[in-house]
Amino acid sequence: MDIHSEKILILDFGSQTTQLIARRIREQKVYSEIHPFSIPLEKIKALKPSGIVLSGGPCSVYDTDAPHSDPALFDLGIPILGICYGAQLMMQQMGGRVERAEKREFGKADLVIHQTDGLFAGLESEEIHYQVWMSHGDRIELLPDDFTVTATSAHSPYAALRHRTKPFVAVQFHPEVAHTLIGNDVLRNFIFGICNCSPSWTMHSFIELTVAAIKDRVGGDRVLCALSGGVDSSVVAAIVHRAIGDQLTCIHVNNGLMRTGESETILRFFKEKSKLNVIDVDATDYFLGELQGVVDPEIKRKRIGLGFIKIFEDEAHKIGDVRYLAQVTAERLRVLRQADVIVLEEMKKSGWYRQVWQSFAVLLPIQTVGVMGDGRTYENVIALRAVDSRDAMTADWSKLPYELLGTISSRIINEVRGVNRVVYDISSKPPATIEWE
Repeated sequence: MDIHSEKILILDFGSQTTQLIARRIREQKVYSEIHPFSIPLEKIKALKPSGIVLSGGPCSVYDTDAPHSDPALFDLGIPILGICYGAQLMMQQMGGRVERAEKREFGKADLVIHQTDGLFAGLESEEIHYQVWMSHGDRIELLPDDFTVTATSAHSPYAALRHRTKPFVAVQFHPEVAHTLIGNDVLRNFIFGICNCSPSWTMHSFIELTVAAIKDRVGGDRVLCALSGGVDSSVVAAIVHRAIGDQLTCIHVNNGLMRTGESETILRFFKEKSKLNVIDVDATDYFLGELQGVVDPEIKRKRIGLGFIKIFEDEAHKIGDVRYLAQVTAERLRVLRQADVIVLEEMKKSGWYRQVWQSFAVLLPIQTVGVMGDGRTYENVIALRAVDSRDAMTADWSKLPYELLGTISSRIINEVRGVNRVVYDISSKPPATIEWE
């Protein structure tokens, strides 16, 4: 059986959680593919999806330059789930109206279910409020013909909808994020109850298919892989290595911005335990030079990204015969690394290290007044960040004990030269992100 014979297409309208939608569907052992919202109708027909998901997005559907899919999508007879922006687009394209909300909804909200069929099959109605995650500044004001309300929230009278006769459903909340406690139920009901898929796609079958495809594509050629040590590049390296072995060469670029000992840990793991051929490139001086005097986070990202590409290409030329292919200063890096080591030590010592998703120190680009001894000081601020999450797409700040925070603060101020203030970040994602830049 072709493991891709049943698939869910996800049309991407720019949401930060589009990849998470795909992951949640695949966790149900059903294959999913992400395509741009502008995918031609004929290509959708050729792919023969069992269902389509319209993702969220940062725009408003009534904006003149807002991304719109082909309205004829709703004439294909394919089940469609609209999420947030995708729900609003469905309403607008089928004759409804969307307007700017008087009160935006960002973060946790209570959902009241009014119809326990379709998306909400197996869930309780009316008496129970379910926690969901909202992230929108617009709301649906007028329903198209033949749509009925299936759930509401305090600020969304049309929090979930379904068509009376066609397989079209829509939700204003995000079922793909962990903070929507019934998210998996909603997606399962769409995938299996509305799209009639079967759970036949597994990681084992995917790896087997991918390894075979890589072998067929590469043949006897050599492959070069950029290996940062993150999840994406590590998985790619592992699968490609399984397929072609020593034909793979990995390049790890140390940009000088990593945690203490991070590059060494990455190299030790992949060289000694995974037996990969890894070339280590120390580009600390290059990146610090590129980032000197730069404050804007977006410019930093671009320079770091372009720098990685340049160094990767330079190393590829050295190897030959390969077919496939933050203002930052040394002193500020010293301060941040020393503070980050203290955070790591105290989190481990207290037992909280394994209880949170991620914890780290942030060196702020400002100086603050303080008093040390008999003198006034103007020194740096360290922000502590610890979050709880399942997948980094949404996150809540970790409720660390005051005693632990006090210990970390005291150690940083006393042990790290150049810091006189420590603060704790209690922002959730969204609206904030986990990282500061």
